[in-house]
Amino acid sequence: FHALIDAAENLAPEAVMNESIREIENAVDEVRAELGKVLAQKHLAAKKMADESNRHEAIDANLQAAVAAGRDDLAEAGIAEQMDIEARLPVLENTIADCAAQEKELEGFIAALQAKKREMQQQLQDWRAAQQSTGAGKAAGGSDLNRIARDAEKSGNAFDRVMGRQNAVHRSTDAAQLAKLKELEDLSRNNRIAERLAALKAGK
Repeated sequence: FHALIDAAENLAPEAVMNESIREIENAVDEVRAELGKVLAQKHLAAKKMADESNRHEAIDANLQAAVAAGRDDLAEAGIAEQMDIEARLPVLENTIADCAAQEKELEGFIAALQAKKREMQQQLQDWRAAQQSTGAGKAAGGSDLNRIARDAEKSGNAFDRVMGRQNAVHRSTDAAQLAKLKELEDLSRNNRIAERLAALKAGK
């Protein structure tokens, strides 16, 4: 089987080498597409973070009005919303940071693939020059082809590793434990709302 493949490759080594280069180009296109998704996610997270910060500031004025009017129920709702915003902001910050790290990694991978493409193109040019100058050729072509194929395979493996990290599944937590944590979080949240409301009343 391998002998048949070698024979087929040696019949048209230049075509096979060109196909290897096209595979690298396709890999670059795929990584660029993934980079586009990361950049879009980063932009959306940054916009959401700005919107949340503005909303947090706007609620401050409403809280003062609610306390002045003796509407504790409205003040508590506003405080609860502010606390939700404060909880979301660090998540958005982490999302932006993660996207920035992925952006850097993907840009580096694109640069590496492009460098590999240039190297393979140079190898192809060298092979053509050797064919023209020596007239020898198919065995040497097969040797170059094997080296290029190995290089392309390494690039493909690196690409798979990056995609694997992008699609990694986060570990899950036991449902009962999650329920207890939620109950504890709600209790703490209600206490913080009461504390903030008391501080608002004391400061009016």
